[in-house]
Amino acid sequence: MSNTDARIAALRQAMAARGMSAYIVPSADPHLSEYLPGRWQGRQWLSGFTGSVGTLVVTADFAGLGVDSRYWVQAQAQLAGTCIALMRLGEPGVPSHVDWLGANVPAGGRVGVDGQVLSLAGHRALSAALEPAKAALDTAHDLLADIWPDRPGLPAAPVREHRAPYACVPRADKLAGVREAMREKGATAHLISTLDDIAWLFNLRGADVDYNPVFVAHALVLADRAELFVAEGKIDAALRDTLAADGVVVQPYARCATVLSALPADSVVLLDPQRVTVGVQGALPEKARRVEAINPSTLAKSRKRDDELAHVRAVMEQDGAALCEFFAWFEAALGRERITELTIDEKLSAARARRPGFVSLSFGTIAAFNANGAMPHYRATAASHAVIEGDGLLLIDSGGQYEGGTTDITRVVAVGTPSAEQKRDFTLVLKGMIALSRARFPRGIPAPMLDAIARAPIWEGGAEYGHGTGHGVGYFMNVHEGPQVIAYRAQATPHTAMEPCMITSNEPGIYRPGRWGVRIENLVCNRPWQTTELGEFLAFETLTLCPIDTACVQPDLLRPDEIAWLDAYHAEVRERLLPHVQGDARNWLLARTEPLAAR
Repeated sequence: MSNTDARIAALRQAMAARGMSAYIVPSADPHLSEYLPGRWQGRQWLSGFTGSVGTLVVTADFAGLGVDSRYWVQAQAQLAGTCIALMRLGEPGVPSHVDWLGANVPAGGRVGVDGQVLSLAGHRALSAALEPAKAALDTAHDLLADIWPDRPGLPAAPVREHRAPYACVPRADKLAGVREAMREKGATAHLISTLDDIAWLFNLRGADVDYNPVFVAHALVLADRAELFVAEGKIDAALRDTLAADGVVVQPYARCATVLSALPADSVVLLDPQRVTVGVQGALPEKARRVEAINPSTLAKSRKRDDELAHVRAVMEQDGAALCEFFAWFEAALGRERITELTIDEKLSAARARRPGFVSLSFGTIAAFNANGAMPHYRATAASHAVIEGDGLLLIDSGGQYEGGTTDITRVVAVGTPSAEQKRDFTLVLKGMIALSRARFPRGIPAPMLDAIARAPIWEGGAEYGHGTGHGVGYFMNVHEGPQVIAYRAQATPHTAMEPCMITSNEPGIYRPGRWGVRIENLVCNRPWQTTELGEFLAFETLTLCPIDTACVQPDLLRPDEIAWLDAYHAEVRERLLPHVQGDARNWLLARTEPLAAR
């Protein structure tokens, strides 16, 4: 029996002991994070699937892992030979885990899930799906505690202050803004569990989660003070005093439930049902009134200030210079030394690390050659990786965390001679990226509605891709940030409205399973364009600075205005990056930013 099958068998024994018909293990923690500390990597420990998103459902005679199209190939390989079936979410006839449970749990059954990692919104969806069968939802038991003997503890990395000049707004001012939003909602308290909201609000940074500079904590904002719940030893005495001067009381992480339960019964608590778990909010007094709305900090941090954007632009120059150094090395070394996907990660990470203000990568580098590029979230490992040789396309999706901003960029470059079909795919994706880059749109339009602008040239070429076109990006914060998302499959709510100074990725793609993948990504920022009698309109400012490999372009597929955009972009890249590079990197930049007609 494999480790996976043995662990699923142990889970089934624990389920039987609790009288559970099914158990759900989501990719989540008590803070509903995207990247999870080791303590809450239960889905990965049970299934062996290492992707960042997926939900495991286990019954007495079935185990299934639901993942979207980004992970189908990876999950199929990692689940092979185990008792877990792959549920390809998004394929016709494949239900979500919620719908599957609603259809398969026996009448009067009991479905378990750890309430500490289940959002209020998720709890309601599950309850509604189980109601026709009169099945119960049990959120009181974390069965992983029964079967995971060497489960990691809480992360212990220290918390530090994010200071001026990069922290452009004092925490006292941010807290005042949140309290004003509370007053507008009639709330006397505000419960926050999402780690990026907490780090942003208190001008603090940590290293508890891979790639995101956040720390494990809950927060409670009251009219006269704020309570910050963090594991003991993570905040030193000096920082504790600094926080106290702004009315922030540091409490042990484990005391959160105790403090919440002691709130006055007539409290009015503002919380976000998408960002607070049923287990955490369950500690509130039963009579306390809940006011549900998006966290005020989520909206505030998505709208960057002009001084923050100035730091971001400076970071983009440093990041672009690092990429120039890397690509100059890569082209010179190709065919002369052995280069693998792992080598690319190592060399590119080292180039970034030499840049001022660099803190860490913003996510695990994706270096994917040919067929591996067809997996949007592929990750090379020591046990499985490709050597870069022969002809084809190399996709590199990477980014960095700097004191003054967060970067995320994807480039595809030619290795040897790309085929005509590869060039066609590349050019269609480029057309989609250019179309969205040049878009003009009304202020306040729901971001999902912009998705078709990027997809139209790709659809016209008879292609499609399974992921969204754009996600929000933080300011020295999470590389994936809400509330805006450019994806037609996402719900167009008022909270997804495009407002000035939001940073969003622009990353259409085409993926040919088993052959190659193309994705081109820049970060863009909403900027005022013009105001007319018919409304206020925004346009995108492109922030990312790195040449696009025109060796992959099929020029006759580009219109003159698209060629003009590409040449103008390369002219700006050259002008902005030249002061930061020298030697081989400078020569590479000059050669790769020539106008298209000259190459």
